[in-house]
Amino acid sequence: MIKAAVFGYGNIGKAAIEAINAAPDFELAGVVSSSLEKGALGKIPVVRDVDELSDVQIVILCIPSRNVPDIAEKILLKGISTVDCFDIHSETYNLFTRLDAAAKKGNSRCATSIGFDPGIDSAIRALFEAAAPKGLTYTNFGPGMSMGHSVAVRKIPGVKDAMSVTIPVGAGVHRRMVYVVLEDGADFNKVTAQIKSDPYFVNDETHVIQVSNLDMLIDRGHSVSIQRKGVSGSAQNQRFTFEMSIDNPAMTTQMMVSAARAVLRQAPGAYTMLHLPPIDLLYGTEEELIRRLV
Repeated sequence: MIKAAVFGYGNIGKAAIEAINAAPDFELAGVVSSSLEKGALGKIPVVRDVDELSDVQIVILCIPSRNVPDIAEKILLKGISTVDCFDIHSETYNLFTRLDAAAKKGNSRCATSIGFDPGIDSAIRALFEAAAPKGLTYTNFGPGMSMGHSVAVRKIPGVKDAMSVTIPVGAGVHRRMVYVVLEDGADFNKVTAQIKSDPYFVNDETHVIQVSNLDMLIDRGHSVSIQRKGVSGSAQNQRFTFEMSIDNPAMTTQMMVSAARAVLRQAPGAYTMLHLPPIDLLYGTEEELIRRLV
């Protein structure tokens, strides 16, 4: 059994607990949270620090992307492995190199940038490119709610609550529709300017709409269509399409739990979805998996 802890208890943390409990080879060690009261989850231990839990092999980091680098590094240096769903694409390689160094120093393992995208979509893009090395791939998100973008807006001063919805324009171009509930006295124009200058939004057409509450708007479903048109050898016009519609927290955490299984089978260091062998993501014997899937 793989003994795993969940770090954080938002939408991702709750889904991670469900994914761990559903996995036949995992055992939930407890939840690390700064806000949950001890005893709030019944028999599931709630602690303030991972050191308060015993024999934890891996920590599922269910925290905002901007908190991942420092927290993951600290845990990896303790000799405990981690999985994260860091989703700031422009910073993924720098994070990978930082966590790779920490994991090797701590003799631990790290699966980083795992989940929806980056994550399963990264693996699909890689397979498409392997099948047609020359060409273009477009990843079209949505329509759906982006968790990373929504969290980023909620961190902006003056924002009480927020939801960011991604609308695909086509050819990998997206429109961001951001719905915000403001704190009393907050300046809408100032908040809008900060949202549009944030790295999550700066490269996309972004519209900010003020609302009184989000109760009637929230839908955590998301979707993606990945399309590639390319060349295999000398054959032109090779076309590939991958589509899915998902519950975002459930999909993200399921991939993290599967990656946790896989990364513990690797040598110390950091890994992305490009590094992890598909067979290591799955529960089952080699014979069973090959007979069923190959």
